[in-house]
This record gives sequence, structure tokens and C-alpha cells, in this order.
Amino acid sequence: MSKQSIFGRISQLVRANINALIDQAEDPQLMLDQMVRDYTNSIADAEAAIAETIGNLRLLEDDHREDVDAAREWGEKAIAASRKGDELRTAGDASGGDKFDNLAKVALSRQISAENEAKAAEPQIAAQTEVVDKLKAGLNGMKEKLVQLQNKRSELVARAKTAQAQKQVQDAVKSIDILDPTSDIGRFEEKIRREEAVVRGQAELAASSLDAQFNELDDLGELTEVDARLAALKAGGSQSAISG
Repeated sequence: MSKQSIFGRISQLVRANINALIDQAEDPQLMLDQMVRDYTNSIADAEAAIAETIGNLRLLEDDHREDVDAAREWGEKAIAASRKGDELRTAGDASGGDKFDNLAKVALSRQISAENEAKAAEPQIAAQTEVVDKLKAGLNGMKEKLVQLQNKRSELVARAKTAQAQKQVQDAVKSIDILDPTSDIGRFEEKIRREEAVVRGQAELAASSLDAQFNELDDLGELTEVDARLAALKAGGSQSAISG
């Protein structure tokens, strides 16, 4: 599986899930938590796909190593057969020499076949190794994005809660503006002023009654002084008549 197909499929899945979440989002925290879960699951899917790709690469490497080992072994067998053929020929056994030379040829043929298979696999192994390296880098990038998403989730949740609190305050302020409790306070104040005015009127009436009583005392004092002077006049007149 290629790098593009793996991450293409995963990115399409992630975008589809995130778009669906945003479209039906009601609770920001629940939405962000679900996004984190979806992205985490996507990373798990990517890891599984990458592990499979790495596994295929390791099989290719194993086959290549076996071909290289086989080529070496067949080369060693060809050398051994050729030497044996030379020994037999030196000893005068031409047919035996030919037999081992033919075996050397068979071994060389197997060696060539193994070498060709090994060489044919090398470009595929190189390409697959590059893909695996890119997949690993892409996976590490996804994990970094997950950390960023988790951090962003915490930030956005905090901002959402702050915005909700501010909205509640604004709603409360609007309700206060609509209710206008100052108008009730004004009515209470007017009622109290009226009660205070009544008390002042009562006090004024009480003060007026008290002044009248003191005025009566003043009038009584004046009458008493008049009577005293009249008595004095009379007493003085009587004394004048006696003297005369």
C-alpha cells in the first residue's frame, strides 16, 4: 500500500468526521473530545497500515537475503565441483572430471539465477524503504498534530466556557435592563418621601399646638400683671383718701 493511499484514505475519513461533528456541534467540549478520539483512532489505523507495509518490506528483504546467500552458496559449490573435476582429470579420470565440471556449471547457473533475483528485488526494496520512511515521518507528524489538537482542545474548551459565562452575564444584564429595577426603587423612594412628609406634617401640627399653649400662658401672665397693678392703684387711692 502506498504512502498516498494510506494517508489519503485516513485524511478523507478524518475530514469527513470533523465536518460532520462541526455541522451537528452543540456542546463544544463533546465535539472536541470526539475529534480527539477520531484522530486517535485514525492514527491507530495508520499504524496498522504502516505496520503491514513494513512487514511486506521485511519479507522482500528476507527474500533478497536468501537470494544473496543462495548465490554465495551456489558459487562455493561451483568452485568445489570445478576443483574436483580438475583433480579427477589430473588423475586421468576424464569422465569424472567432466561430471564435476557439469555440476559446476549447474551450480553456476543456480548462482546466476539467485543473483538476478536479488538484483531484481533491490530497486523494489529501495522504493519500499523510501515509502516506509515517509510513512513513519507522516505518522510522527500525525502524532504531533494529535498533541496540538489535544492542547487546542483544552484551550478551546476554556474559551468556550469563558464565552458561555460572558453570555450568561450579558443575558443577565439584558434582563436587568428590561426589568429596570430602578423604577421600583423610585416608587419606594417616593413612598418613603410621602411618609416622611406626613411625619413632618404631624410634627408641625404638634409644634403649632404647643406654641398655642405657651401663648395662653403668656396671655395669662399679662392679665395677672394687670390685676396686680389695678390692685396697687386701688390700694394707692385708698391711702390717699385716708391721708386727706
